Amino acid sequence: MQSSLLSTVLLPLALFIIMFGMGLTLTVQDFRRIWQQPKAVAVGLIAQLLVLPLVGFAIAKLLPLSPALAVGVIILAACPGGPTSNLFTFLAAGDVALSITLTALSSLITIFSIPWVVNLGLQLFLDQTDSFSLPVGPTVLQIAVITILPVTLAMSLRHSAPQLAQRADRSVRWVSTAFLSAVIVGFFAQERQNIVSFFQEVGGVVLLLNLLSMALGVALASITRLGYARATTIGLEVGIQNGTLAIAIAASPTLLNNPTMAIPAAIYSLVMFATGGAFAWWRQRYQPSRASQSASEAPTAVGSRAD
Repeated sequence: MQSSLLSTVLLPLALFIIMFGMGLTLTVQDFRRIWQQPKAVAVGLIAQLLVLPLVGFAIAKLLPLSPALAVGVIILAACPGGPTSNLFTFLAAGDVALSITLTALSSLITIFSIPWVVNLGLQLFLDQTDSFSLPVGPTVLQIAVITILPVTLAMSLRHSAPQLAQRADRSVRWVSTAFLSAVIVGFFAQERQNIVSFFQEVGGVVLLLNLLSMALGVALASITRLGYARATTIGLEVGIQNGTLAIAIAASPTLLNNPTMAIPAAIYSLVMFATGGAFAWWRQRYQPSRASQSASEAPTAVGSRAD
């Protein structure tokens, strides 16, 4: 697979389809829920937008990584939660409505925060901001086009033709999974001579980022007494990132155009399925009984999303 085809066609298409699939699960009510669950939404966004990037910078700084891979970790930590977190939240018997709300909001907000976070990482680890930089305006516009546009189109489809959107949802999930797999395989094929060393160098790093961010998300939600289901949800939202977006930022010819920086996200996209699945199984298996859960989380427990 040629690098130009992968970076300019397949990768943006994969991200567009994935975000379109997320849009098929969203309604306006998900954004109104900000006012219905302000504390849970605020804690989730703080964990996602502040705690996670700080963890990413700490890991990239403290562990022995090449500058390009360190920046790749920063890019990953700057990205919002991915649609996969919604699936794992359902499997973990978490608060699905809160998960969808946090994914949607973080996807909106990080459009503006990603350029600042990534440029700080470039300056800190490469000190080459003249040759490697993300111009804020064009980057915001490009990320908006490949994320918000498909979400808006899908939400409009769901509103105008809900039955069609429901039928399309399953197919879009399969197609997006296929495209994401092709993107990951393509990047590994490009770097096949270095792939073993990349796994050795960054595999443990992205695993640490994944596990630590999930643990911190659960801890922050527990400290603020949000209840078991919401703590599970926030743990997954903070721990499961949109790896496809991170790959696009790193490898797109119109952004950083550096495939090496995409390696952490590509490996992470594989790791998160194993850790996310294990986390969901553990939280679902050992969840407290309904009677012992906080009354405040009962209205939005798993399966509560009625829209």
